[in-house]
Amino acid sequence: MALNVEQFADDAMAEIRRQVDGQAIIGLSGGVDSAVCAFLAHKAIGDRLTPVYVDSGLMRENESERIVELFSKFRLVKVDAQDRFLNALKGVTDPEEKRKVVGETFIRVFEDEAKRIGADYLIQGTIYPDRIESEGGIKSHHNVGGLPDNIDFKGIVEPLRDLYKDEVREVARGLGMPEEICERMPYPGPGLSVRILGEVTKEKLDVVQRANTIVEEELLPFGPWQAFAAVLGKATGVKGDVRAYGWVIAVRAVSSRDAMTADAMELPWDALKRISQRITGEVPEVSRVVYDLTPKPPGTIEFE
Repeated sequence: MALNVEQFADDAMAEIRRQVDGQAIIGLSGGVDSAVCAFLAHKAIGDRLTPVYVDSGLMRENESERIVELFSKFRLVKVDAQDRFLNALKGVTDPEEKRKVVGETFIRVFEDEAKRIGADYLIQGTIYPDRIESEGGIKSHHNVGGLPDNIDFKGIVEPLRDLYKDEVREVARGLGMPEEICERMPYPGPGLSVRILGEVTKEKLDVVQRANTIVEEELLPFGPWQAFAAVLGKATGVKGDVRAYGWVIAVRAVSSRDAMTADAMELPWDALKRISQRITGEVPEVSRVVYDLTPKPPGTIEFE
């Protein structure tokens, strides 16, 4: 059954008004889910809402600056928590533990900001696939299965919890939001931490950010559901007739409708060659580039 955008928006705003009887903050990541959620919450409770963007250091290259610019009219509060996240992730290699560490760190930062602002409620852009994968034991999403047991909020409000990603985009279009937000590529809540196999370090983050920029520049014209770079580990290569022991970058580009299933995109060979040449040439720490052909299932879209 087709989604009635106007009715959904009215119901969501009524739910927010019903659940929030004081000040609230919303975790605004820059993605379409949190943006739609923020738009509806602002219409519902006005100045009682404070959007909070947490710069975890796990975002794409130059993304924090763009998010602040895009959402400036929302009275956005930016919190620089890069060191906090990196310290929390130090030594963590297990993917599920990584997700839980990121989820708890986000919540603790939100709690600190809520106390400073005087807010009792947290509004989140959780959608249905987040709940399915977390509750089904596939992987813990940072805003569902990654949440700690003890949370210092009067309530957590999730107006989009029953929507799929394509339905969220439909709501965004119906609300007249900018195309850059409506069509924004999905981005994992734990950010680049789940695109780095093993421990997250500043060096790996720097490498994957630069490689990811190249992948997006080259592949966005092909219209992927998601396209990104991930750091797998190290391998031997040759650069300038000298042995190079550098990072292995995996390129992932998938088509999907709702992220529950996905297929690897059949990209032109020239495009893949160009990506490989650019990454190994522009990111000297990289010695090898591979393309991931695995559909979901059996793989997931993200590596961790």
